[in-house]
Amino acid sequence: MRLLKPDICVIGGGSAGLSVAAGAAQLGAATVLIEAGAMGGDCLNYGCVPSKALLAAAKAAAHHRHAAGFGVEFAPPRIDLARVQAHIDAVIAAIAPHDSMERFEGLGVTVLRSWARFVDDRTVEAGDARIQARRFVLATGSSAFVPPVAGLDQVPYLTNETVFARIAEIRDLIVLGGGPIGVELAQGFARLGAKVQLVEMARLLPRDDSEAVELVRASLTRDGVAVHEGSPASAVERAGDRIRVGLRRGDGETRWLEAAHLLVAVGRKPRLENMGLEQAGIAATPKGIQVDAGLRTTNRRVYAIGDCNGGPAFTHVAGHHAALVIRSALFRLPVRFDSRALPWVTYSDPELAQIGLTEEEARRQRGDAVITRQPAAGNDRARTDRHEEGFLKIVSDRRGRVLGVTIVGAQAGELLAPWCLAMARGLRLSALAAPMLPYPTLAESGKRGAGQFYTAKLFSPAIRRLVRVLRWFG
Repeated sequence: MRLLKPDICVIGGGSAGLSVAAGAAQLGAATVLIEAGAMGGDCLNYGCVPSKALLAAAKAAAHHRHAAGFGVEFAPPRIDLARVQAHIDAVIAAIAPHDSMERFEGLGVTVLRSWARFVDDRTVEAGDARIQARRFVLATGSSAFVPPVAGLDQVPYLTNETVFARIAEIRDLIVLGGGPIGVELAQGFARLGAKVQLVEMARLLPRDDSEAVELVRASLTRDGVAVHEGSPASAVERAGDRIRVGLRRGDGETRWLEAAHLLVAVGRKPRLENMGLEQAGIAATPKGIQVDAGLRTTNRRVYAIGDCNGGPAFTHVAGHHAALVIRSALFRLPVRFDSRALPWVTYSDPELAQIGLTEEEARRQRGDAVITRQPAAGNDRARTDRHEEGFLKIVSDRRGRVLGVTIVGAQAGELLAPWCLAMARGLRLSALAAPMLPYPTLAESGKRGAGQFYTAKLFSPAIRRLVRVLRWFG
């Protein structure tokens, strides 16, 4: 067995692990990357990339519904699901070289295509190699959580790891889970012609602003998705070549839904199996590997980043974790992950983007919260593009410091960017209201919303009196 003694050993070739490996190697650190599965991990192969490619196809399929408002008429589309599948595969293939073994070896990384397991607190074995690194980084990601619903293990079901290879088959679908993944895929498949039923035990997108969620819910319904909220699934069974899902109602009765396919999208669980964490002195629970604010585990040589530490399961969080670990492991700088400036987007149509506190959270937690709204219909570009549905909602304190922002509407994820900067830098609304922006753009809604916070003060009786006084000076 060969012995490797790199500066850093990364276990996991998904977004988090690849970012650390690439950064470390380019900074001159001897780097080993271990990955047994597909390079690129969940995001490239089963998550962000294929899902957004699917949603792009679904949006194209829905364009004809809105064209009449512009004076343009054309027939409903003919959807070729085999070509949709080919589109998704082509997008993955185009991005894959960036995450490939060949690219990382070209950067100087030693890539081991094997499973990894700790044998003691400073040694990992992978294939025919034993690695004793100065620092280890666990970036093993997560997989779909399968809930303990009676009978679910007796039927064939899909998850995000299998559904994107079956696009052409899906005509009749039950989606279990009303979080971002469930909502996006339910709308995507409905727009591509499938009959879709969406089941959520609580309410759709429970972490998001309820007023914004109402617009997403209405859009799902217009697209033909049958939404069942407050309805936990109590049983699953076969019905010939179909699948039945029983929903427990408030009166104790069971309502049965039936479809050809079932997609389970109720959440994620960290991948921790067979890693030898105990031998390395690394504490973990089923929710994830235990880390401190600097992302170190109970073994100070080892960091855990991305989904495997049980934190927010987003690719951008994984990338941020990677940057923090490089600063800590290579430059010995103090780092701290701050989740207060955590953004997320549900890429439904309309998109729903959020950072910081929602209105409901702010009213529960802070007595000084100020809510400022800007409707999409008040933006001229939204009017020209007929995207009047939606709004921007700003949560701030009474001094104008940004505490949270909700945006629902066209390109909400893109429009969230300046608010991410504001939250990260502790900016006040005056910083967002001041810049000159090009007209007409959707981004003007943010500037106008920020300025609205100061409107009452600017046009107050005191300011009007000041203007009258200043007139005496010529």
